[in-house]
Amino acid sequence: MRLNEGFLMKKGFLLFILMLSVTVFYAQPAPDSMRLKPVCDSIVSYAKTFIGKPYKYGYCSPDAGFDCTGLAWHVFNHFGYAIPRSSKEYLTFGREIPINECRKGDIIVFRGTHPDDKSAGHVGIISSNPGEPLKFIHCSSSKYHRGVVITDYYNSNYPKRFIRVCRVI
Repeated sequence: MRLNEGFLMKKGFLLFILMLSVTVFYAQPAPDSMRLKPVCDSIVSYAKTFIGKPYKYGYCSPDAGFDCTGLAWHVFNHFGYAIPRSSKEYLTFGREIPINECRKGDIIVFRGTHPDDKSAGHVGIISSNPGEPLKFIHCSSSKYHRGVVITDYYNSNYPKRFIRVCRVI
């Protein structure tokens, strides 16, 4: 039995279309977390270049120093993200994320050091991913570790002051 060439070409074309359809169906875009990982890693890496810079209230300058929001503002602004310059604005800024789901590049918000003041008074940039010990980089005004530092959240006094984590990216 001999098949004509037209039939084989049609059959080959249909097989090609079928294979292309299967490929397109299974070729899903990467989840947001995978596409954003390089940006979040870059934000944290850039923030780490300022470790040791001095705390200066009201400043957001790599040369002169930072306050907590000044550091976050400078780092995110470097990558083209507009974030608040005042810690109080973080109470409603961004999308709130449960603390156990935070990742690199999220912003963690705390009350200030005065026990009676319940408003936001300090922020930091999460420098760890889920499953890792929770750490954040921030510019501290503490006399014990003043300036830009990385703090291990659960081995500090910050859990007592925690307000929220917000996702910017």
